[in-house]
Amino acid sequence: MSQDAIKQYLEKKESGELTFQKGDLLKQNILQQVKLSGTKDGMLHFGDVVMLMNIGGENRKRTAVGINADINRLTKFPSLGIQAPCGVSAGSDVQPLTRTVFIITSVDDSPEGSTLCFDQPFALKTTSGFASGLYLKSDLQSFQKCAKKSRLQEVFLDENDCFLSWWKIVHFDPLERLEYEGQPVPADMKVLIVHCKTNQALAVLGDQVLWTTYGREYEVTAHTFLDSHKVEKDNNHWILCTSDPTAMDL
Repeated sequence: MSQDAIKQYLEKKESGELTFQKGDLLKQNILQQVKLSGTKDGMLHFGDVVMLMNIGGENRKRTAVGINADINRLTKFPSLGIQAPCGVSAGSDVQPLTRTVFIITSVDDSPEGSTLCFDQPFALKTTSGFASGLYLKSDLQSFQKCAKKSRLQEVFLDENDCFLSWWKIVHFDPLERLEYEGQPVPADMKVLIVHCKTNQALAVLGDQVLWTTYGREYEVTAHTFLDSHKVEKDNNHWILCTSDPTAMDL
């Protein structure tokens, strides 16, 4: 190794710019434990810190949506954090971590602490600080903008609240939807999370594997999967966890 190469290596090491150093820095921050909100009345509220857990299915275990950031998404300016836009994926590590928790955020001036209702629009936002307070978004599928593996409608994280970041909760049973419309959403219950602009339901794809910084995970898209009875499949079944999901009996 030449003197110039050694000097460059030492300079990078000193400033923490080596690949393994960046990887360690990313994991130290994004895998920090986070406390979920819990619930006193059994309902979801604006401001709640939750996990989005898919209940699992035939070809996959239960998974949680998480920030799929590698070292290329790591930024140190103006402060240490994740750079937008950023992808998401679903992993089998269902612990509440910086990468796997979201804040239920109002888009219609509902006060923090008020109850979230079925079919009411809301946003899902990562925590502030290292996770940068990014919004979970989707948009109409196009040739240029779609999920990498399945080519279905992309789900991603980006700055600023807008119509692309609006979602709503729908009762998982089609026969019960009209009855529950406008009613408070129970916490830790199986539901659909539907994108307001495109009317596609959040989904995890067990047959589309992503090899991420965090291991083997699955692609997340906005796509409604229907069975022969026109009922949404378990790809679209989610629980907004307000308590430790590993303790749930599903």
